[in-house]
Amino acid sequence: MIRTTRRSFLKQTAAVGGAALLRPALALGEEPAPPALAVARAGGEKVPDAELGPLARLLTREAMAALGGMERFVGKDDVVWIKPNIGWNRAPELAACTNPDVVAELAALCLAAGAKRVKVGDHPCHKAEQTYRTSGIQAAAEAAGAEVVFLDRSRFREVDLGGKRLEKWALYPEIIEADLVINVPVAKHHGLARATLAMKNYMGIIGGRRNAWHQDLAQCLVDITAYMKPRLCVLDAVRVLTAHGPIGGNPADVKRLDTVAAATDIVALDALGAELLGHRAADIASVRAAEAAGLGTADWRSLPHAEREVS
Repeated sequence: MIRTTRRSFLKQTAAVGGAALLRPALALGEEPAPPALAVARAGGEKVPDAELGPLARLLTREAMAALGGMERFVGKDDVVWIKPNIGWNRAPELAACTNPDVVAELAALCLAAGAKRVKVGDHPCHKAEQTYRTSGIQAAAEAAGAEVVFLDRSRFREVDLGGKRLEKWALYPEIIEADLVINVPVAKHHGLARATLAMKNYMGIIGGRRNAWHQDLAQCLVDITAYMKPRLCVLDAVRVLTAHGPIGGNPADVKRLDTVAAATDIVALDALGAELLGHRAADIASVRAAEAAGLGTADWRSLPHAEREVS
């Protein structure tokens, strides 16, 4: 049985306490600052691939619990849009798309927290009818009670972004009008950006000529992130794609890290994701640019954070 161990609870408490030492002493009766980032990792003997689904769900629950629970983000009767990476016609084992069990668990947590509707959708590069099915996300999300949405290309509408590079761009109305958007990328290699993480996952809410962003990708990602004002991002690092991304296709490029992280600071989460892929945060142009723009902190260890180990 997979559970949070006493040792991991003490480790989490120490991590939060250590972060608290970096902050001024709390006034009498003042609540400690909630974590800005939480990481759940599997410990002990690695579970077989056949048992990875339940583990992915548990890691997601533990990460969200350590961040303060889904109730911190979801109010009664909220409409929530979960935005995974469903961009490619690849099975879950190839780590090109977000783990379906991570998506399903987030949907279940949102509904349990009082959400009226939970929608799941992306603007894939491959045909959505294929990617939604092959990735396993459609079936998992529907089984959890979420509505799976196929984005209608005719519905994208131009929005004033007010960015340095992007003054306007076409976005999907249902996504930006949701009460909460949960950005749920998979951590993976990218040939141009080196890593595709939470900020780059916002490219799945845009229409138009997306390849035009590649002329100044880091600044475009800063512009869309600033517009979205992310409140909650969850990083799937259960399996990561270490090479030949973003499409992948070779099982030899996939590595199991059995990790899920959740954060209110998207820059910190992308910095952590970069480390999980073997990079320094400073190696990722979008992380550097977003921190310089004041969108978050690349030094995630300096933030109030919690780390849990499950076994």
